Amino acid sequence: MSNQTTMTEFFLLGFSDVRELQILHFVGFLVIYLTSLVGNFLIVTVIALDHRLHTPMYFFLMNLLILDLGSISVIIPKSMVNSLMNTRYISYSGCVAQVFFFSFFISANFALFTIMAYDRYVAICQPLHYEMVMNRGACVQMAAGDWISGILNSALHTGNTFTISFCGGNTVDQFFCEVPQLLKLACSDSYLSEVGVIVFSVCLSLSCFVFITMLYVQIFTTVLRIPCEQGRHKAFSTCLPHLTVVTLFLCTATFAYMKPTSGSASDLNLLVAVLYSVLPPMMNPIIYSLRNKEINGALSKWMCWRLFSKNKMSICLLR
Repeated sequence: MSNQTTMTEFFLLGFSDVRELQILHFVGFLVIYLTSLVGNFLIVTVIALDHRLHTPMYFFLMNLLILDLGSISVIIPKSMVNSLMNTRYISYSGCVAQVFFFSFFISANFALFTIMAYDRYVAICQPLHYEMVMNRGACVQMAAGDWISGILNSALHTGNTFTISFCGGNTVDQFFCEVPQLLKLACSDSYLSEVGVIVFSVCLSLSCFVFITMLYVQIFTTVLRIPCEQGRHKAFSTCLPHLTVVTLFLCTATFAYMKPTSGSASDLNLLVAVLYSVLPPMMNPIIYSLRNKEINGALSKWMCWRLFSKNKMSICLLR
């Protein structure tokens, strides 16, 4: 019988035992990972360097993309290495690190969605008070609170998960260390404390979801009262990317955790895990840069600065 004191390693679920498919998985994840890294890093760099984008909306967007970079970097590289090396091994400490950091990035992500929705609410429904409410100090405090709450929530999950006794072996039915899959390996009754923490986290997430919904109901009500069509379009355009990102995250995560569970691992389990853990970080830069004139203009200016020498910079500025 294995328990927490003797457990030194875990074995993750592989995408295939066929060598050619393992290489294909490595290449596919490499493309996804590089696309996510480049997209997120480009927009973060542009927001940091362009003073015109130093606004609360883009400040929170930069934090979101940094969290996305972290979440995808926690799970994909290890899966790629395992496929390339034809192994499923992950050390006990590596599994602990995956659970801690992935829980942190995901929980901080969702809390940040709530903050970003509030930012849009103040900007559209209380525009005269926007600069006072969303001042620099308030934005920094909200961002810091988001990161600290994510760390505390992650520490709680990780501590509860790895204090349980594992009696169901050391094979995790997922391509990364995921708390629900680890609980399947727990001895009976030893995981009840972590189940309580999960229920508490779900209640907090539902509260955030309800709050976001209420904010957007008021936002849309206010926007529909704007007499100018151009004004309505501009207001909607600032909310649509955030609403799309939130919907993508919630739909994939809900489908992953609310689908019927099966006793054995399946290709569907792997596909769903990829959808909620990999797809949002890859799509978020695309969603936020799509039809966003400020980001696209800053990206074009930055690319011109990189491609041309300083004496040709005027060509870019004239565009």
